[in-house]
Amino acid sequence: MEISIRKGTKQDLPKILELIKELAEYEKAPLEVTVKLEELERDGFGNNPIFETFVAIMNNEMVGMAFYFYSYSTWKGKCVYLEDIIVKQKYRGSGIGAKLFEEVIRKSKEAGAKRMQWQVLNWNTPALNFYKKYNANLDETWVNGKLTEQQVNEFK
Repeated sequence: MEISIRKGTKQDLPKILELIKELAEYEKAPLEVTVKLEELERDGFGNNPIFETFVAIMNNEMVGMAFYFYSYSTWKGKCVYLEDIIVKQKYRGSGIGAKLFEEVIRKSKEAGAKRMQWQVLNWNTPALNFYKKYNANLDETWVNGKLTEQQVNEFK
């Protein structure tokens, strides 16, 4: 099974959006995906790209992707935030996720990032075990906070 990893392109975005929706199904939140293809095109390939991707290709088929962006820590400096690694369900456990994760690690190193971070759902045992193989720090101390689009728009 030959798997190649390459930087994602604008032409990959329809398949990337399919993978995003597949992940949302797996995480039992299919209605939470509201991003549109046009937004992905603008935000990833417009004048000021705010995210990057790597895609995994096998037999001319996109079978996975990693979606990341740069952030900044006031304590550490430049960081890489891995938003998602997604592998099509039928290919999970075949090493594709590891290849994508390792490519983001290499990118983080190349960019001089002081930290690479991500989130994982506490019930996602396969993902937790995957990250443990890398001796990752899985911190249960921090509480995630967020405001939804509606909350932001309703702010006065």
